[in-house]
Amino acid sequence: MPASERPYVIGLTGSSGSGKTEAARYLESLGAARFDADEVSRAVTAPGGPALPAIRETFGDGVFNPDGTLNRRALGDIVFASAPHRRALEAIIHPLVQRTMLERMDQAAEAGARIVILDVPLLFETGMDALCDETWALYVDREMQISRIVARDGVTREQAEARIDSMMSTDERNARATCAVNTDQPVEKTRQVLAQLYRQAEKKA
Repeated sequence: MPASERPYVIGLTGSSGSGKTEAARYLESLGAARFDADEVSRAVTAPGGPALPAIRETFGDGVFNPDGTLNRRALGDIVFASAPHRRALEAIIHPLVQRTMLERMDQAAEAGARIVILDVPLLFETGMDALCDETWALYVDREMQISRIVARDGVTREQAEARIDSMMSTDERNARATCAVNTDQPVEKTRQVLAQLYRQAEKKA
């Protein structure tokens, strides 16, 4: 497909608790086609998902429930506490996620989408930023991040910190992004900033 017919691709990223999901949904309401890497990741690890055999082979039966479904909390406790285990899981899941995201981007292009949002927590770590015309990083104060994760997921402070520390640092992510947006402000203020960025992107699409 000619570049002129390709959608303008915005990579949206941010650490856990940064408000990325809410921001992505707002951008979708403005007219963007949104593809959520976490949603795809859950799909490939759902019952019958293509990632399950390799996960069982790598991590054993202990990360599965008696009915054969993935015990996400048990697996999370392992991978967030161990970089080698995390890399092993990423090597299983990331190729499947990227393949699905590329397929969805092609479908969006065929449907005439002008702007695509790639909602990817590990945008830079996985190299998916190479697919983007620009990248936006959302960030928030660390204490706010921790409180959001604890409230949202019902985990301990230590578990929340382990999740944050398993990802690229905020400073590095912000430095690599086209722009960085602080979400430690009223929702309407964050939406105003995102709407302005989106209008600018529309002019480039």
